[in-house]
Amino acid sequence: MERRNFLKGAAALSTLGLVSPVWSETKSAEQPAVSASSQWRHFVMTQTYALKVPEGSEGKVNLWVPVPENTDFQQLVNLSFSGNYQKAVLNANNRYGAKMLFVTWLDSKGKLELKVEMTIETRDWEVLKQNKLADWQLPEQEAVIPDTIQPWLKATPHIATDGVVKETAHKIIGNEKSPLKQARLIHDWVSSNMHRDESVIGCGTGDVGEILKTGKLGGKCTDINSVFVALCRAAGIPAREMFGIRLGATHKLADYSKKAFGSADAQGVAKISGGQHCRAMFWLAGFGWVPADPADVTKMRLAEKQENDSPAVKAVNDYLFGNWEMNWVGFNFGRDFALSPEAEQGDVNNLGYPYAEVDGDPLNFYDPATFSYDYVSVERR
Repeated sequence: MERRNFLKGAAALSTLGLVSPVWSETKSAEQPAVSASSQWRHFVMTQTYALKVPEGSEGKVNLWVPVPENTDFQQLVNLSFSGNYQKAVLNANNRYGAKMLFVTWLDSKGKLELKVEMTIETRDWEVLKQNKLADWQLPEQEAVIPDTIQPWLKATPHIATDGVVKETAHKIIGNEKSPLKQARLIHDWVSSNMHRDESVIGCGTGDVGEILKTGKLGGKCTDINSVFVALCRAAGIPAREMFGIRLGATHKLADYSKKAFGSADAQGVAKISGGQHCRAMFWLAGFGWVPADPADVTKMRLAEKQENDSPAVKAVNDYLFGNWEMNWVGFNFGRDFALSPEAEQGDVNNLGYPYAEVDGDPLNFYDPATFSYDYVSVERR
């Protein structure tokens, strides 16, 4: 069994740092404003893979596993992996700089085993709750959006920004000129007009043009938060999704729902194989990134059978515009991009789930039992 271990966050990411992504990062523009709480939570996430080869497929097996981003609200402290693979490499060689572990087995016959352990620290990112925007004002002169932020205004195959998307955005914001208030109007429109559809597979595809064109305003987190992102971009507000996974129990939103926002047992153990969750954020000139999550408003509303005008839904909606409780970790912001090495199936929609191919045939990453993988997170207190 081959084993690699990277101690402390700096060491883990220095390996990734050897790769130069097309989009370089600038602290003042790319990183969130320092507005996270001082109290850190500590999680160990263990991912166990025993890949199952689809009937009729054989040959080389490639697996891409997303690795968390380091930000002011989360840190990857330790990453280790072991298995019977022939090759395992950390890289961020893609246009988003999305970090991933690439693993190869040369032959699909026999066991295909991998174990990945990540030690992660998180702290709540609470911009509005901590009143960080109290003194923010729209710059008197037209704000220049930095080059590192410009990509978050552009369309992708799944994030349309013209046609019905632009028309909808303009209807929502009306004559409002403040980007912060525009973002709030868009957030509230999405959280109140869209609904969570449990029949959707995984987190959804987030095809915004199709969602708004058909008027079928349902889906799961990627669908709902991608609509928020696309509407923001269409209104001239940089915005992006962050794809990740819930790690444990909610503390701050537990009074509103025991099911919607993450849970764990009395020992802090959470089975999270199906816990993937997409969130969103938008950018303000002179401040930086601000968190949002209208999708979780719709999830809570469905789980608790509440209406939009209920005090509980209003309270959750207020919290999730401008704040994230970090019983969750984000992997990356990648959307409609090529993996490294490139997958034979072409660009991926996003990398919130692991992705694998057997001689070019993709495995069903939405179904942990079929893939197969098992994720467990333990919170250290």
